[in-house]
Amino acid sequence: MRRTTTTLQKILLIILLVLLCISPTGVVSAGNNIWTSNGPTVSVDILAGRAVYALAIDPVMPTILYAVTVGYGVFKSTDGGGIWSALNPGLTNTDVNVLAIDPVTPTTLYAGLYSDGVFKSTDRGGNWSAVNAGLTNTDVNVLAIDPAMSTTLYAGTYLGGVFKSTNSGGNWNAINTGLTGTNVTDLAIDPASSASLYAGTKGGGVFKSTNGGGNWSAVNTGLTNTDVWTLAIDPMTPATLYAGTEVGLFKSTNSGGSWSAINTGLTNTRIYALAIDPVTPATLYAGTYGDGGGVFKSTNGAGNWSAVNAGLINPTVNTLAIDPATPTTLYSGTVGDGIFKSINGGGAWSAVNTGLTNTDVYAITIDPMTPATLYAGTYGGGVFKSINSGGTWSAVNTGLTNTDVYALAINPVTPTTLYSGTYGDGIFKSINGGGAWSAVNTGLTNTDVLALAIDPVTPATLYAGTDGGGVFKSTNSGGNWSAVNTGLTGTYVYVLTIDPAMPTTLYAGTLWGVFKSTNGGGNWTAVNTGLPDTYVYALAIDPATPTTLYAGLNQSGVFKSTNGGGNWSAFNIGLTNTTVYALAIDPETPTSLYAGTVGGGVYSIQQTVMDFQIYLSLILSGQ
Repeated sequence: MRRTTTTLQKILLIILLVLLCISPTGVVSAGNNIWTSNGPTVSVDILAGRAVYALAIDPVMPTILYAVTVGYGVFKSTDGGGIWSALNPGLTNTDVNVLAIDPVTPTTLYAGLYSDGVFKSTDRGGNWSAVNAGLTNTDVNVLAIDPAMSTTLYAGTYLGGVFKSTNSGGNWNAINTGLTGTNVTDLAIDPASSASLYAGTKGGGVFKSTNGGGNWSAVNTGLTNTDVWTLAIDPMTPATLYAGTEVGLFKSTNSGGSWSAINTGLTNTRIYALAIDPVTPATLYAGTYGDGGGVFKSTNGAGNWSAVNAGLINPTVNTLAIDPATPTTLYSGTVGDGIFKSINGGGAWSAVNTGLTNTDVYAITIDPMTPATLYAGTYGGGVFKSINSGGTWSAVNTGLTNTDVYALAINPVTPTTLYSGTYGDGIFKSINGGGAWSAVNTGLTNTDVLALAIDPVTPATLYAGTDGGGVFKSTNSGGNWSAVNTGLTGTYVYVLTIDPAMPTTLYAGTLWGVFKSTNGGGNWTAVNTGLPDTYVYALAIDPATPTTLYAGLNQSGVFKSTNGGGNWSAFNIGLTNTTVYALAIDPETPTSLYAGTVGGGVYSIQQTVMDFQIYLSLILSGQ
């Protein structure tokens, strides 16, 4: 419903119009009172590719392929994986689980998202729009398109079973009669008789329908594990199908009537991906999860397997795709290292990740004596350093045994001393500006560190916020730590910040909002008036006016308080990426604020007295 203008707003509007007529000023410059993006965007070859959950190859132009990721959305390559570019316009969520290509019209794509359902593109990913009418469960795990009638689609969901559309996603209907396993992990359609389809489920095994999903029945005879992650059908002999499970691979030669284990040679039996050579179906590949895994190959219909991992540095393979025109060319999507390509049937692999970016910035800190020097803590890429105000970045990770860095803190007296908080390996300290790191974890009983803060007057005093363990305090530069959690009901602490004028006053951003302590962590109280009910990931205090502070939230952007957390209001003009994991204020120019976001890198804003035209736009929009 369109927001109407109040009487007070109309009065203010008239006043502003008069003032505008006599004002010599007009448009505010970019960055003034508006957030603008300024990187960093770093190649996945440096930051690793994180989890690639699905790969899809254009059936008509096999050099065009797509990769989907959780947190980064959809990527496309037009040169066989040489260079990738993001394709997310219109996607409301970049947690993408699956992508399907229309086999008749390959310019039409469908993406299945976590929590936001199905999106459709008719221009090879250039633009996306939601197609969710009737889709009552929007946690989409898998998509399948009828090869004989490409306007018919199926969506497998998390705990919602299977949905069907017969009009290219225009409408969906649940088709779950007989389907007792509703966590659907994969779908496979018989290429010779598309009314026959199979659903792999977690906990329920395999289900089969012979009437386009009208009815389902379990087909699990011989299937000794019912956590099914992947299914594949022999394209030439559709009665032959394979099921990859948590404890191995199973084969059926009678359309699911019975199954037998086929694991000879597999040193890892957690099967997460399968791909069959379309020309020689006796050749197939299995992608496995974890140590001793990677990709395995069989040339005799899964009778025997052998590892084909030369050059594949990551053993956890989520997805596999074979070039339909040149089946010796295949791709594997991994957890943590992006995409690998083989042009000799798995004989050798090489990374193909150029342009596949990672910009999850979880922490930013600025050198108080040299403000052009910044540090960024990232997920999977460790610590990055810039000496030109964010113009360029370089990794500084020597000695850092864990590159999932959620927190950074810098000694205000000796800025070459800084601390990084990692998830799983605790706290690391550097005394040479990130040149080298060493662990400082004595007494830290929870090493999943999400936040760090240093007392600006007594820098030997530090605080660490942890994931489930609350706040820890050190009074000897990290030499020893002890818990300080009285009154802190939110023990999942994402951020800590200290009042520079009164260092015994500090704030904690948690799973349950903001908490405040006025006695160095001795006691805590909640201060959440005006904040939405969501996670608080970042906090920053104005060094010139410490009663002014900012909070970065999950999917709600930035909020500002001018009374020490007593009240909060939204502060988001121009901030298009609204999950904010990091905030930092320029110590020399406190009106300059930086925000690190998920998928959007770093935004900056220069606060000035609000321009009349901006204020006018706010009144007209009813904000």
